[in-house]
Amino acid sequence: MSEHPMVLCENLVKIYKTDEIEVVALQGLDLVVQPGELMAIIGNSGSGKSTLLNMIGGLDKPSAGRLLVDGKDLVKMTPKDMIPYVRQTVGFVWQNNARNLIPYLTARENVELPMTLNGKRDPQRALELLEMVDIAKRRDSKLGEMSGGEQQRVAIAIALANNPKLLLADEPTGAVDTKTSSHIVDVFRTLKETLGLTIVVVTHDRSLSQKVDRVVAIRDGRTSSEILRKSSYREQLEHMEDLASATIEETHEELAVLDRAGRLQIPHEYLEAIEATNGKLRVEFDAQKKTITLTAPGSAG
Repeated sequence: MSEHPMVLCENLVKIYKTDEIEVVALQGLDLVVQPGELMAIIGNSGSGKSTLLNMIGGLDKPSAGRLLVDGKDLVKMTPKDMIPYVRQTVGFVWQNNARNLIPYLTARENVELPMTLNGKRDPQRALELLEMVDIAKRRDSKLGEMSGGEQQRVAIAIALANNPKLLLADEPTGAVDTKTSSHIVDVFRTLKETLGLTIVVVTHDRSLSQKVDRVVAIRDGRTSSEILRKSSYREQLEHMEDLASATIEETHEELAVLDRAGRLQIPHEYLEAIEATNGKLRVEFDAQKKTITLTAPGSAG
């Protein structure tokens, strides 16, 4: 078993500053991703999820906090140290396929390119990766000759070219239909099982949750809840003819996350339901049942 998590974020802060404005993208975020895990990070636009992925991928630096990936301290890394990290430890899949693929190269040449830049061009390995993501038949096709789903599978093969330990995908199904989206997540699951890859997918699409083992929800720059699979994916497949038709409530359970200071983020819809409009709650602890009850001041109950 690994001695350390694949990703460890502790009290992570990211602040973007200009002359006139300061934006806090992450404000004390905690996250642990274990080796070999297939998990998703969800959140609304502006929640901080893409900022987090860029920092894990070495494309941006935290303003404060701790960020370790595969035991490497990204906060302390110099720009020179970051080059081998980006080339060897992580693979990145973008939503925009024009950013993943060079349009005048074939699929196979695109997969070979990162190998060439790393001094290890291997045409046979490139073909094996295309076969692994079930797109070898389009090896000689260029960007404009492939569908969105085909382009995205080539992009995954490119991300695997230098044998990374961690695969990061930013909205990988955002530009494809539901059926193609399901196929792409199937590819991720196969890669996790066959290569032992750790895969982190950032998305706003909650329907992806049925096919991953854990979902972390980010709200206002902090982890607010975790959605965990109730039983293994294989067990659920055996009991459901079509897992994609199941609701997230049937396959997973959602747990609120306490940060290191004991703070709890409560979904807005819950607060609205109990009419907690002034930002204050009454907290009552039942020692016998070991439960905590939250009610709005002045409400009956």
